[in-house]
Amino acid sequence: MNYVAPPRSDGTIQHTRKKLPWPKDRLFRILSIDGGGIRGIFPAAYLAEIEKRFLGGASIANHFDMIAGTSTGGIIALGLAHGMSAKQVLEIYTERGDIIFPSPRGFARVRQLARFLFWPKHDQSVLKGELLRIYGDKVIDDATTRLVIPSFEGVHGEPFIYKSPHHPDYQKDRHKSFAHVALHTTAAPAYYPAVENDGHIMIDGGVWANNPIMNALVDVLACYDVPRENIRILSLGTGDETLKLRNKQFNGGVNGWGISFGVPPLFKIAARAQSKNALGQAYLLAGKNNVVRIDVPEHDQLIALDDVRRSRTELPRVARAQAEASGHYIESVFLSDKADAFLRCAAK
Repeated sequence: MNYVAPPRSDGTIQHTRKKLPWPKDRLFRILSIDGGGIRGIFPAAYLAEIEKRFLGGASIANHFDMIAGTSTGGIIALGLAHGMSAKQVLEIYTERGDIIFPSPRGFARVRQLARFLFWPKHDQSVLKGELLRIYGDKVIDDATTRLVIPSFEGVHGEPFIYKSPHHPDYQKDRHKSFAHVALHTTAAPAYYPAVENDGHIMIDGGVWANNPIMNALVDVLACYDVPRENIRILSLGTGDETLKLRNKQFNGGVNGWGISFGVPPLFKIAARAQSKNALGQAYLLAGKNNVVRIDVPEHDQLIALDDVRRSRTELPRVARAQAEASGHYIESVFLSDKADAFLRCAAK
């Protein structure tokens, strides 16, 4: 019988975190990046544009005190915490996207869709190889900034958040490899299988926290003695489909809600609701004027999670337009100075 690890929640520290000091004259700046498969080209391209326009190509990670990312956002967050610039992260998507998400033609395409009914659509070993190539043997303890990366544990059905050791209570994940954390947060149901992890089974964090803004904000408020009004958040989306519910959904039944070759309608609605709710909560806690949300305009035909061609063609143009519209404001709020060096906390 395979080993089944106890729920991670069994080891959760139940008492309130002892807040660490934070300079009263310094803002706490958070970068939060949504999930969205190959549509991660948008947030990576947007950040790369900001780097080019205002930082001389230097990594934007130097200006944030914490980076949170789910699924493809987790890959970007880990890349930035690995010392990469957003431009270098973008090149992973534009140059290796076809390898990670191949799109066969003709009969091979029909065979892929038929396989998709019963098996994952894509070969996870290819993604794993790319992640190992990108991150090497680097572990969370090597991160250059604080990290919050949501995943989901399938055996016990619990949220599972990887965190850097930015608080003395956070010691469980410091020796987890970047590549494995990235693989766990990107195991999107249907597209990839779940991943075994020392007795746990890991699934894409997007099933419960596709927009990780509140995971980051709550963590900051719990761990640091920083006033809410001194927190600034840049939240980056990857696009959303215009909501188009029809009678077959309103009437109920599996045919309306559950069967799909892509992302089922129920999951789309749940992800949309989670994102909007998380944003609303962040606006209430930190103040809407302190949260900047940048996203792809809603579209009737949302780019599929693995549509490399459309993503590579359309999203960099959208990112440039968004950077043109918001860049100077982003510069004034987030780029006026660099973040202090991230100091890891030892166990108590």
